[in-house]
Amino acid sequence: MVIGRITGSIVATSKDERLQGRKMLVVQPLDMKTLEPDGKPLVSIDSIGSGTGEVVMVVGGSSARQTNITKDTPVDSAIVAIIDHIDMDGERTFTSEGGGG
Repeated sequence: MVIGRITGSIVATSKDERLQGRKMLVVQPLDMKTLEPDGKPLVSIDSIGSGTGEVVMVVGGSSARQTNITKDTPVDSAIVAIIDHIDMDGERTFTSEGGGG
């Protein structure tokens, strides 16, 4: 699993029929302690209704095809959670604006 921030979206008019109606978002992986960019951006299928600017949890590989939205779909990355807060080593490193805590 990877923590990342949604930075944009992808629109593809021509695509596999199993991707029709699926929201594709650009996710920038983040360092969990500093929330600085950590790695190259990736394209993920949104399975939970997330949007630009949110910090999310992303799964890849076969796990990306285990959600109700992505089952039997040709995807390698899926957004599975919107992060409310991150605690590490007894310190809160991130709290979302609308987060629970």
